[in-house]
Amino acid sequence: MKIQRKVLSRNRKSQAGLTLMETMVALVMLLIVTTGIMGLAGMAVSTTETQGHLAARTAEYAQDKMEQLLALKFCDGGTDGVSGTNTTVFPAVTNPAGTGLAGCSDMVNGVPQGGGNLSTTAPVAGYVDYLDASGNLVGSATTWQYIRVWQITVPAGRTHLKQITVLAQASREVGVNGRLPQATVVAFKTYPF
Repeated sequence: MKIQRKVLSRNRKSQAGLTLMETMVALVMLLIVTTGIMGLAGMAVSTTETQGHLAARTAEYAQDKMEQLLALKFCDGGTDGVSGTNTTVFPAVTNPAGTGLAGCSDMVNGVPQGGGNLSTTAPVAGYVDYLDASGNLVGSATTWQYIRVWQITVPAGRTHLKQITVLAQASREVGVNGRLPQATVVAFKTYPF
């Protein structure tokens, strides 16, 4: 029995050192794997913020502006001196500078003309507004988090139809995607509604 105890005691001592070494190797491997996963997690967070949160907000803000524009009458606004609705403020108000839906009296060959553009870098006055991070209108083009631009056009060959296009874009992105989140909403409005 004494011989078996010595052999058993020696085996335990040699295994105890090996177990510690195995634990250290396993921890180093776990650290390497965790470091790789953290990089992936960082990319997932930035993609979720850019494409999930910011893109969803741009779609929501574009839809809000579209609803405001669709509530106007077909011939609201224009360049004939008749007051139009100023849709760059909320709630919209009637005033001489309001563009509304580009009116009906500025017709060429019986076709109403449109206004605005979809350029976020060179928007047309009266067809652009700026929002803060919470979606509230801000009066300054320097403090905005979201920009909304809209354009009123008349499809070729149509006289009683207007196409309303609204583009909303975030001022920043998260990560290195290279594209600012944006959304475009298009609707048609018919005369006389």
